[in-house]
Amino acid sequence: MVQVTSSTANSSGVGPFDTRFQTGAAVLSGVFFLVALAIGWLGYDGAELLGTELNVVSGAAGLMVLSFFGVISLVVATYMEPGFDH
Repeated sequence: MVQVTSSTANSSGVGPFDTRFQTGAAVLSGVFFLVALAIGWLGYDGAELLGTELNVVSGAAGLMVLSFFGVISLVVATYMEPGFDH
């Protein structure tokens, strides 16, 4: 018979909304994705953002960079525990 240690018996599982830390990271990921879509659309439209005229290339670059940070934040929200409460 395999003994279950307290660390495996008390683990909260995997999910983006188990702790406040994970919820904050999931919200930050959503914000990154929304801003990425906005930057991509503004670049496609050729609009101006903060005094800088965007084009398709700069919009696509902003979309990719912010989407990358959104994916990283979503991975953190799903798999990482804060560790400060132990």
